[in-house]
Amino acid sequence: MAPMLKRCGDVAVCSLGGLIFTVGGRNDITSVSSVEKYDPKTNQWSSEVASLSRPRSGVCVVEMDGFMYALGGFDGTVCTSIVERYDPVLNTWTKMAPMLQHRSGAAAAVLDGFLYVMGGTDGDIPLNSVERFNPLEGTWRPCPPMRSARENPGCAVYLRRIYVAGGRDELLLELSTAEKFDPDNLKWTPVKHMTHKRFKVSLAVFDGTLQAVGGSDGISTLTSVEAYNPDSNTWRHFGCMKTKHAGAGLVLLKRHIKDLL
Repeated sequence: MAPMLKRCGDVAVCSLGGLIFTVGGRNDITSVSSVEKYDPKTNQWSSEVASLSRPRSGVCVVEMDGFMYALGGFDGTVCTSIVERYDPVLNTWTKMAPMLQHRSGAAAAVLDGFLYVMGGTDGDIPLNSVERFNPLEGTWRPCPPMRSARENPGCAVYLRRIYVAGGRDELLLELSTAEKFDPDNLKWTPVKHMTHKRFKVSLAVFDGTLQAVGGSDGISTLTSVEAYNPDSNTWRHFGCMKTKHAGAGLVLLKRHIKDLL
C-alpha cells in the first residue's frame, strides 16, 4: 500500500464512498488541518480534499448518511467541541452544532440514526461522558456515562451494541476493560476484560467477529490482535500484525483491514 503524502501522527481515518480518508493529526511541530484520500483501485493518495476549518489532532471521524463527521480534537492549544461535516460531492466542510463537551481522543459510532461520541479527554482528565447527535434536529443530547473514563479507547458497533474497550483512565492507567451500550434501555454493561491492556487500541468487526487490534500496554506497543465471542463473553488471541501499531486508524474495505499510521 502506498504511503501517505505527508507523515502525520494522531491522524483520524474513515472510509467513505469506497475511498479512505485521513483527517487532521499532527506533524513534528503542531496539529494540522490537512485531509488526504486514498483510492484502493489505483493505490494512490490525493491531497485534493478540502481541509478542516482548524488544525486538529486527536479528532475522531465517522461516516453517517454519506457524509463524514469530524468531531473535537486538539487544535494545538485547547481541546475543542467543533463538529464539521464533509460532503464528498461538493468537497466542502460545513460546521454543525458543537458537542456539549470539549474532547480530544474520543470515540464515535453511528447506531439507529444517531451519532454517539464517548470519552476522550478535555485536556485535563479522561472523560466517561457520552453524548449523541440527532442529524434530523441538528442537536446534541447527553447520554448515560460509561462505567469508566476512557481516553483513546477503541470503539465499534457489533450486534446492535456499541462496544468500547481499552484506553486510559483518570489515573492515567492503561485499561483492559470493555463495556457495551444498549440503545434500547440506554444502559452500559461490562463485558469480559481483554487479555491485554490496550491504550490507543483499534476496534473493528471483521468476518463477523469483534477484534481489538494493537495499542499500547503502557510498556510497549503491541502487534497482537484478539477477538471477542459474545456467546461465551470471552476474548481469545487471534493473531499478530507484522508491525506494531498504537493509535492507528483502521477501516474495513473490500474484506481487508487497512491500518494506517
